[in-house]
Amino acid sequence: MEATWFGHSNFRYKYEDTTILVDPFFVGNPAAPITYDQVPEADIILVTHDHSDHIGQALELATRLDAEVVGVFDTIQSLISQGLHTSLGVPMNIGGTVERNGVKIKMVQAVHSSATGTAVGFLLTFPDGRCMYHAGDTALFGDMELFGQLHDIDIAVLPTGGRFTMDARDAAHACKLLQCKTLIPMHWGTWPILAQGTDDLAAELKQTAPGTSLTVLETGQPTDI
Repeated sequence: MEATWFGHSNFRYKYEDTTILVDPFFVGNPAAPITYDQVPEADIILVTHDHSDHIGQALELATRLDAEVVGVFDTIQSLISQGLHTSLGVPMNIGGTVERNGVKIKMVQAVHSSATGTAVGFLLTFPDGRCMYHAGDTALFGDMELFGQLHDIDIAVLPTGGRFTMDARDAAHACKLLQCKTLIPMHWGTWPILAQGTDDLAAELKQTAPGTSLTVLETGQPTDI
C-alpha cells in the first residue's frame, strides 16, 4: 500500500487499483505540494469533519473525478445541498461500516467540533487484512483502547500538533491504547501555531509506546507502508 501526505491532514492512500483521499485540503494549505486540479484520480473521498482545513475541496474533486464521498450523515447532506450529486454521497454515522472496492470503512468517534454532524475518524480494513486507523482531528480518549482490542491496527494516522488536537504526549499514549504497530503523524507544521516537528513525538513514543514505530512522511512523496 502506498501513502502520500499532502500536508496537514490531507492524504492519499493507494491499494491495488483503489485510490482513497482523506480530508483533501489544498486551497489555503501552505504545505500542499500540488493544487487540487493536479490530483489525477480518486475512487473514494473520506471526510472527517467540515472545518475548511479538512473538507477542503472534497466537493470539487468528487465532481471532477466521479468519486464517492464518505462522511457523517449531516455533512454529506450539506455537500449535496452545495451541489454534490446524490449518487456520490455516502452518508453514514458512528459505529456503521460500508464496503467499497473490498475496503471496509468503519466510522468511529472523534473528540472535536464540527458545524454539521460531528467529527469522526475511520478504521479501514483492506482486503489483505491490513488495518489503518485514520483518527481525524481529535483529543485523546479512552475508547481508543477498545479500537485496539477489537482491531489489529497496523497503522495509526494521528494528529500530533497540539492546540486543536492531541499533542505529542497524548498521541504517544494513544498508540499505547491502540496497540498500533506504526504511527504516521499529521496536523503538525502547517502553521506556526502547531508543533513544528516530530522530535518530541519520537521521544514520547519511545517512553510510552516503544512497540510502535514512527514513520514521518515527506509531503508529496509516495511512500510504501
